[in-house]
Amino acid sequence: MFTRRLILGSGAGLIAGRARAQDGRPIRIIVPAPPGGPTDILARAIAERAAPVLGQPVVVDNRAGAGGVIGTEAAARAAPDGLTFVLGHNQTHASNQAMMARLPYHVIDSFVPVAKLATVHHALVVPANHRARDIAGLIAAGRDGGKLSYASSQAGSASHVIAETFVRQSGMDATHVPYRGAAPAATDTVAGVVDFYVATFPSVAPLVQDGRLRALEIGAPARLPDFPQVPTAVEANVPFMAVDAWFGLFAPRGTPEAAVARFAAAALGALGEAAIAQRLAMAGFTVSALPPAEFAAFQRAEVARWNEMVALTGVRIDD
Repeated sequence: MFTRRLILGSGAGLIAGRARAQDGRPIRIIVPAPPGGPTDILARAIAERAAPVLGQPVVVDNRAGAGGVIGTEAAARAAPDGLTFVLGHNQTHASNQAMMARLPYHVIDSFVPVAKLATVHHALVVPANHRARDIAGLIAAGRDGGKLSYASSQAGSASHVIAETFVRQSGMDATHVPYRGAAPAATDTVAGVVDFYVATFPSVAPLVQDGRLRALEIGAPARLPDFPQVPTAVEANVPFMAVDAWFGLFAPRGTPEAAVARFAAAALGALGEAAIAQRLAMAGFTVSALPPAEFAAFQRAEVARWNEMVALTGVRIDD
């Protein structure tokens, strides 16, 4: 509802924005990840629909590396002229602050929140033939002297921190096995090389659907219609595992408020289009739009939450 009011109420601003953009300079969305991944898919969907509304090109600039730090730092150092934005997420704009001693930007002070766009739920999965049939069984197995192991998509990733939080909160004995990406982590979980893996659900949903993995919980507010057998984190009595991956747009600190509002209106308007919503749903996203002020409050709460999780787990990223 807010998105619709924002768009309708910003028509004059967008028209004025077209006039200001008559020099033809493109707007750049930095994506701190390689082409083809979830962040890239989301950025390109927004760019495609925002460009005609804004009356100027919107291009995606992939700057991958260092857990998102390279691209995010480039955005922080960019001129605050309303022509550069970054599509960040819970790692680049929340958890990295707690895990990296020499992060070359500040997740809050270096940026202006523009718009929260979407979320992806995490789920805990085990091999299909694993002896643990539910979360309680997995916890029991990890307390009975039989040391378990768990995969992560990368050391210091949300996958790692959420799983280690689970281990610490549950009093289990489990060894972390980091991988270079979600695909090899899922492959070894299917093979039984590790006992469990906390993954973004879209990355493992086909394996759960095919019966090669079993999901013991998902951090969603309600059971998913296509996976009614998978309990929520709250139902599984591990509510602290209901931690979403989230994605949103940020601008360099100092970007004019009018430029932030203008781009927020265009981005949120794109999310309101049925074709874009369907495209994102197929990629595993849940649209969860927030305008600038609400997104700023959300980000601050997330930074505090990740600080607590990192303090509990002791997870750090060597930099």
